[in-house]
Amino acid sequence: MKPPTLSETLFSLKSYAAAVLALYLAMRMGLPRPFWAMTTAYVVSSPLAGAVRSKAVYRVTGTTLGSAMALAAVPLLANAPELLSLAFALWVGLCLYISLLDRTPRSYLFMLAGYTAALIGFPAVTQPELIFDTSLARVEEILLGIACATLIHSLVMPQGIGPVLVSRVQRAYDDAQRWIADTLGGKADIGQLDRRKLAADVTDLRLMATHLPFDTSHLRWTSNAIHAVQDRISLMMPLLSAIEDRLAVLRAMPAGLARGWETVMRDVAAWIGDPPARDPARLAGLVRTIDANHPAVSPDMGWREMVELSLGSRLKALIHAYADSGALRTHIEAGLHDAHSDAIREQPSSPRVLHTDRGLALLSAFAATVAILACCLFWIATAWQAGSGAALMAAIFCCLFATMDNPVPAIQVFLKFTLLSIPCSAFYLLVVLPAVHSFEMLVLTTAPLFLLLGVQIARPPTTGRAMAFLFGVTSALAMHDTQTADLVSFANSMLAQVAGIVAAAVCTRLFRTISADRSALRLLRANWRELAELGRADSARNIVVTEISARMLDRLALLAPRMAAARANADLRGADVLADLRVGLNMTQLLRLQPELDREQVRVRPLLAALSSFFAGRRLPTQRPAPDLLARIDALLRAVCALPASNAQRDAVAALCGIRRDLHPDADDYRPASSLPEPDHVR
Repeated sequence: MKPPTLSETLFSLKSYAAAVLALYLAMRMGLPRPFWAMTTAYVVSSPLAGAVRSKAVYRVTGTTLGSAMALAAVPLLANAPELLSLAFALWVGLCLYISLLDRTPRSYLFMLAGYTAALIGFPAVTQPELIFDTSLARVEEILLGIACATLIHSLVMPQGIGPVLVSRVQRAYDDAQRWIADTLGGKADIGQLDRRKLAADVTDLRLMATHLPFDTSHLRWTSNAIHAVQDRISLMMPLLSAIEDRLAVLRAMPAGLARGWETVMRDVAAWIGDPPARDPARLAGLVRTIDANHPAVSPDMGWREMVELSLGSRLKALIHAYADSGALRTHIEAGLHDAHSDAIREQPSSPRVLHTDRGLALLSAFAATVAILACCLFWIATAWQAGSGAALMAAIFCCLFATMDNPVPAIQVFLKFTLLSIPCSAFYLLVVLPAVHSFEMLVLTTAPLFLLLGVQIARPPTTGRAMAFLFGVTSALAMHDTQTADLVSFANSMLAQVAGIVAAAVCTRLFRTISADRSALRLLRANWRELAELGRADSARNIVVTEISARMLDRLALLAPRMAAARANADLRGADVLADLRVGLNMTQLLRLQPELDREQVRVRPLLAALSSFFAGRRLPTQRPAPDLLARIDALLRAVCALPASNAQRDAVAALCGIRRDLHPDADDYRPASSLPEPDHVR
């Protein structure tokens, strides 16, 4: 094992200090289960102070809600154990379902509300008249652990999430810059890696920024600016992929990429690679250079000119998004203390919308409900004294790993290290604690184990295993609180834990586990459903491009590992989430231009309806649009090209060109009306 770093040592010391403080105060206050306070302090602890504080808020709220449920259910249903079990199982399932619909750290609130009710309610079944005292004691112990962890991690050398978030913003910015350089330089293979990294960066930023309002650094006031940067970077991805595609098309043509565009690519690459040069005057000069290379729209406009027009349109949007994100990033790093701080702090941002899968959430809730009911039925049928522990463990483990495609391996790892913790737990519970007669000795005897586990918890590769071992030990030590520290009770308790974990694993495997290829298809179909809804929209008024982009980019980040695992599946070949994202961007642009085009008697609604119909019926990436959709796009292109020159005309041509390329990449080149053969009746 490698020696601990300074940050790992500091985290372990602070976590143990918080746990010991919570244990001491719980004992001094005469709480019945002081080791629950110790366990809670470890659960809430995190290397980042902002994460500790946000988890504290969510845990307090979730604990209160869960205890209220237990208080309401136990007195009413204490004489009907089957109904009480059903009520708790359904409550856990409902809370888990709601939590899975919010993929931010806020989901912890609902998940905790679910299994806190089970934690309080199941052990109180044998003494329902004490449910209020039991519930109050559990809440006090948990809140004490939360308070101690929050206090220690916030006051003792706190590590703010702000600087870490700024470094993540810088990493995303660097990845975007690298992708731009690769694209402008024609390195398409490298771009594939760049796009996956950038999509993961954006999703990571969105999740981490949830903790920012609770941070200890001054950057907690910059939430809107952080979100605005994320929106700009999200928008850059479809723009970059569109530029990548247009450059590939132009370079594949016999004449290759025109010299003027080669110059533009070099100028943009130089502007991006040289921060001092990124001033407004230089940006305006780049825009003028791009406009100078734009071909004019005319009825005789050919395919090459359309691709060049689309390239220029997307290139201008890209450099503006890049410039905006750079300015926002500079203000964030400065703490927003300059003259523009109010404007940047109040920067509007789109809703933080990420992908959710209601079907999978429902399956997870069903698996948790079945696992809890199975444990409860066995508990009732056998009158097993420790049966409540099995039902509780089933609830916890069905919830903790519900976000995974296949939670069973993670549950099995947790089970393995829970089993490995049993000898250590038995040693402390049956040998050490009976010989300890002061709090100081308790601290001295537990410090070596907990400090070592704290270092392992601070290391991401070993976090899960260390937490499993720690929970196994603290759960056993809690038996000391109830004066049941004997071999029979210990064996019963450990058996209940193992039975609950096994029940969670079995029910999850039966009802919840899905393969990587099936998960990838679900993500792709979610994109297609969104595009179908976009095609049915009445106008662009309520369409937020960055919101659609955020969801699709989140799915891109989720798809990358699943596509790698399902590489042999022929049904997934040809899947391109960025192509779907580009289509959505172009459909939104057509919706925005629809009123102006309608005034010119050019109707885009039939095309949008046809696109909606195609995506609504699409089941596999290999499924391509019918030929009549290509004919409809070309007819609309000819109608738009015949309009008087305007910005709306140029933007419509760029959007239609993009849709044509993304849906029909292998089609013959577009032909203007003048190059079409005359109808037979004219001849």
